[in-house]
Amino acid sequence: MNTTTLGLAAGIALGFAAAFGGFYAFVLVLLFGAIGLLVGRILGGQLDVSALIADQRNRR
Repeated sequence: MNTTTLGLAAGIALGFAAAFGGFYAFVLVLLFGAIGLLVGRILGGQLDVSALIADQRNRR
């Protein structure tokens, strides 16, 4: 299991823990899943956010 899959699973698990039914629960689980996926990709080195962070620092 790679870090992307682990991050996605963690996000979905957090979503299920936070919500228990209805449309809003679906949206919340989807949101947590997407956040987990992004964190997993960052930790796995598949998504580089250093350019975004450096760009924000240069604008200030």
